[in-house]
Amino acid sequence: MLTALDKRLLEEIADLHDEPPGAFNIRKDGKGVQRRSLEGIEIKSKDNQPGIDVIVAAGKEGSVHIPVIMTETDLNDLVYNTIDIGENADIELVAGCGIHNPGSGKAQHDGVHEIIVRKGARLRYSEKHFGEGEDGGKRVLNPKTVLKIEEGAYAELELIQIRGVDNTNRVTEAEVKAGGRLVMFERLLTDGDQEAVSDVVVKLLAEESTARIVSRSVAKGKSKQVFNPRLLAYGPGRGHVECDSIIMDQATVRSVPEIWAENAEAELVHEAAIGKIAGEQLMKLMSLGLTEEEAEEAIISGFLK
Repeated sequence: MLTALDKRLLEEIADLHDEPPGAFNIRKDGKGVQRRSLEGIEIKSKDNQPGIDVIVAAGKEGSVHIPVIMTETDLNDLVYNTIDIGENADIELVAGCGIHNPGSGKAQHDGVHEIIVRKGARLRYSEKHFGEGEDGGKRVLNPKTVLKIEEGAYAELELIQIRGVDNTNRVTEAEVKAGGRLVMFERLLTDGDQEAVSDVVVKLLAEESTARIVSRSVAKGKSKQVFNPRLLAYGPGRGHVECDSIIMDQATVRSVPEIWAENAEAELVHEAAIGKIAGEQLMKLMSLGLTEEEAEEAIISGFLK
């Protein structure tokens, strides 16, 4: 039975106000608590390690929700999920983790997602992270996503860290085959003494494989951020990496985009920018009646959308 706190966490990370539509699996404090499979979308527990297999039949359309929530302190949850999207299927997959740490210990979730998008399939994947709780308690999230995009398939990833996560080390690895497309949006907010590292490696393996990687981040307080997006073309693929950050207070941001081509027909571009909020933007919003704090929040919200 889900509590009011559970439902609020699910709303934060998955925009759920009631039972999820479609197939779903909800994991709480290291255990599965609710699950529903549908015809053409099977969700089952793994036999030899914690986690689930999600198997989508060829040509199936629909949604799958697999959120994780944590409401205990001194808990380290590790889960391995495998998602297989069948040929020509069209699926929206909603994951994410919300942590409410009620004590002074550490609540940590490490999730490994292996996702296969088979020939001609389409996947829209969103993953939100959120943390809250006692000031002395730590909220730690270390997600790893391993993505294989087969011929003519399309995958769109939206990876968001909302707020309240003290430490995160995100790893994203993707391989894109001939005619495959990857679009990845990463949005991140850190504050206080929080630290975040994002390592991205995308491999374009064949002709007409494409990738677009866009990162937007805001670093406040004394927080630290490191971005390592790498785009490698082993065939005549095309790709673009874009990293933009707003830095505030005493925060630090390091962005190290890399492009690497091993084919003369590859076309790769990267760009990165780190800057502060422009004074004229603040003045314009404050002239409309907003306080300086409200104006800053409006600018940050618009930047991270």
